[in-house]
Amino acid sequence: MHTFRFLDQQIGLVPAAVARTLGEIDTSRGREDAFRRQRPQVLDALVDVARIQSTEASNAIEGVVAPHKRVRELVADKTTPRNRSEAEIVGYREVLDTIHSSALDIPFRASVVEQLHGDLYAFTSVPAGRWKNVDNAISETLPDGSTRVRFQTVSALATSAAMDELHERFLDERDAGRHHPLLLIGCYVFDFLAIHPFRDGNGRMARLLTLLALYQDGYTVGRYVSLERLVIETRASYYESLQAAGHGWHEDRHDIWPWLEYLLGVILAAYREFEQRVGSVSGGRGAKTAAIEQFVRDGIAEEFTIADVRNAAPGASDSMIAKVLARLRDEGIIASLGTGRSARWRRVS
Repeated sequence: MHTFRFLDQQIGLVPAAVARTLGEIDTSRGREDAFRRQRPQVLDALVDVARIQSTEASNAIEGVVAPHKRVRELVADKTTPRNRSEAEIVGYREVLDTIHSSALDIPFRASVVEQLHGDLYAFTSVPAGRWKNVDNAISETLPDGSTRVRFQTVSALATSAAMDELHERFLDERDAGRHHPLLLIGCYVFDFLAIHPFRDGNGRMARLLTLLALYQDGYTVGRYVSLERLVIETRASYYESLQAAGHGWHEDRHDIWPWLEYLLGVILAAYREFEQRVGSVSGGRGAKTAAIEQFVRDGIAEEFTIADVRNAAPGASDSMIAKVLARLRDEGIIASLGTGRSARWRRVS
């Protein structure tokens, strides 16, 4: 596709800032790999929180929302969807879990992308799992209520061939090894969004495919820190970088660096947050207190025991856990359901 040709023309011309970010990410990935081998049990609590945040944030970017409590319950598979928004949230959770558990076994093919899109809408009556059959465009709503086309996407007639070419070029470039894999992933995601191959769900699919490609190249930080949450927290920059990089895409005259700088910045921010959170779990007394509070505030379960907290904050004594829980109870954040070591606690706010 267009962007891979741009990258081939830029061999030896990678901006210094991009090269530094790539180096920092690779260094951080090495530390993540070491920590995962040494203390894998410590990361379980991070995975639970990231699943909730990723599912909630990626849907919210597209205006698909539900109360946070409902999202937690849906992600934990403790309830069934009540409306279309909740059905789409469950669909996202299903695809996210598939990628978490089976990324290395998922062929990176256009037909698989269609299948994953079908899974995204599996709990709705929305036709899905096939390329768009009508033309679409990326538009924005102006303050006066009118809309404006921000980017003209590939026509419905040309979409199937464009997606086949995109995957063929991506896999060829990955096998050739001429470019850093993160640059190739960024180009793939950008071209996917430029093609806009589905009638709905393109943004969510792009974020899920970003995770899939990252995992297949060994960058698994998105399992522990929600990349989707980092995107929604920088949503203005997300759209600005896409728009800046999209000028001239159809004519092969675009500059992909604004988008790549943004995406790499999000990945690096995730690694930095990962290391900060790992420090909270495995550090001193203040860090352990922070880990307990994080589990209580962000964990999946509405009810939990001291044993659950202990698993989320290894090294914290039962007396420390009890003191933190008592303080959070006094602050009205949780309520106790009984007494003693076997007592359960319930999140109330």
